[in-house]
Amino acid sequence: MSSLNTVPETAAPVSPDAQKFRSQMGQISRHSAVFFAGTVFTAAAGYLFKVFLARVLGAEALGIYALGMTIIGFVGVFNGLGLPQSAVRFVAAYSATGRYDELRGFVVRAVGALLAANVVLGLAVLWVGPWVADHFYHTPELKGYLSLFALIMMLGALTTFFGQVLQGYKDVSRRTIITNFIGTPLMMVLTIVLITQGMGLRGYIVAQILSPIVVLLLLMAYVWKLTPAGARHFGGPLPKLESHVLTFGAAVFGIALTEFLLAQVDKVLIGFYIDARQVGIYAVAMAIVAFVPVALQSVNQIFSPTIADLYARGERELLGRLYQTLTKWILAFTLPLGTAVIIFSKPLMRIFGSDFEVGWPILVVGTIGQLVNCGTGSVGYLLLMSGHERRLFRVQVWMTLTMVVLNILLIPKLGIIGAAVAAAFTNLGTNSWNLREVSTHLKLWPYNRSYLHLVPPTLGCALVAFAYRQGLRAALPNWALAASGMIVSFALFFGLLAIFGLDSDDRLVLRAVWSRIRGTFQGAAVS
Repeated sequence: MSSLNTVPETAAPVSPDAQKFRSQMGQISRHSAVFFAGTVFTAAAGYLFKVFLARVLGAEALGIYALGMTIIGFVGVFNGLGLPQSAVRFVAAYSATGRYDELRGFVVRAVGALLAANVVLGLAVLWVGPWVADHFYHTPELKGYLSLFALIMMLGALTTFFGQVLQGYKDVSRRTIITNFIGTPLMMVLTIVLITQGMGLRGYIVAQILSPIVVLLLLMAYVWKLTPAGARHFGGPLPKLESHVLTFGAAVFGIALTEFLLAQVDKVLIGFYIDARQVGIYAVAMAIVAFVPVALQSVNQIFSPTIADLYARGERELLGRLYQTLTKWILAFTLPLGTAVIIFSKPLMRIFGSDFEVGWPILVVGTIGQLVNCGTGSVGYLLLMSGHERRLFRVQVWMTLTMVVLNILLIPKLGIIGAAVAAAFTNLGTNSWNLREVSTHLKLWPYNRSYLHLVPPTLGCALVAFAYRQGLRAALPNWALAASGMIVSFALFFGLLAIFGLDSDDRLVLRAVWSRIRGTFQGAAVS
């Protein structure tokens, strides 16, 4: 099997720095691709599964489920204590620097803290939940399911933590296989079996308890396997959590709270100022917008522990080179997708029904905000994983307040478009501010002249996609027009990029990825 670090005898010698860069990029590319595939699989399977549930259980049962999830969703902001994100940074840092006692102490004490917090919050759900069900939601049927929802909350916290530990070990592929390709289908099969046995909604909820138990056991087994031998023992004193771990966890908790507010405040205020119908249109449009930065999300899964690793080792030059190259490729993958979403915004919204077409401006405005998000790369994780979490938290707090004020000012005047403008402006402000912090304190900058090579493919992609839409909008159904238009946009964009947009680092990335692919197929052929 070929390796990224193996140079064929006929190839020109590769410098050590180039070998490190190629190795890191090969690892990031492979894990990001697996995470991307898992995300797409879960989204597609989840859509079909929701259709099944809607037809079998009906609107009332799904409504009860949704209300229960809102309760544990709110409580879940507090039950992680910032420890899952802490695992990404400190597992990577402790492993990279050989601090195995601290690694063992972190994992064991974090699991204990999570169990204690979730037991307390689970009891709180059982205590306060009946009052919420009766007096706030006016749905007394919800009370019979609260204990099951509390178990879902606890299992979710533990699976998230051990999944993040695997991410800290930079094994996103294995985590994705377990959670997306094993956990999701298992939950669906169990749901179908239990519902057909007459358990109804209770069967669906029980399936969401049984499948995470299997996922948790698999995650724990692989965490144990990847943990260095020096940390894989139970003898000797258990080190306490270091003070900077606690301060980091507190900052991450604050960031999670602001992210929760950022995700919910626009919908709450639309419901307050307008009506539930407009909330539904806005929610559907923003769900599409949320898929636009999938390339950034995929890269962040493996790049975030890489940041902690390289920063702990002091390899700033390699970190900067990776950041610059990854940001360009994130933007390159996002531009054709974003362009297609903007140009085919009306057909995309019409897929959900004629009532939803009025939400097409939300797609346009929201996608522009996400292009800014992807165009700055992993700025938030660069701050978070390098010990500058307080700076990130400060940015989040101020931009959360800004979004609330903008929503209050714009929604009464512009409706749901005002909410989209507020979200896009918040994206612009947050990422620009984070980029300034990264430039000032980490001395990293993502842009160079090679980014100009993205301009011709983007313009060509936009012109052809617009002509495609105009020429075939009467001949194809909305779903076929949007899907085929996206395929055309991607094909044209990357065809032009191959001609105009590849520099030496880009070619190095492609060679690294090709080496991985070729090695995989050669290994399969030998076996």
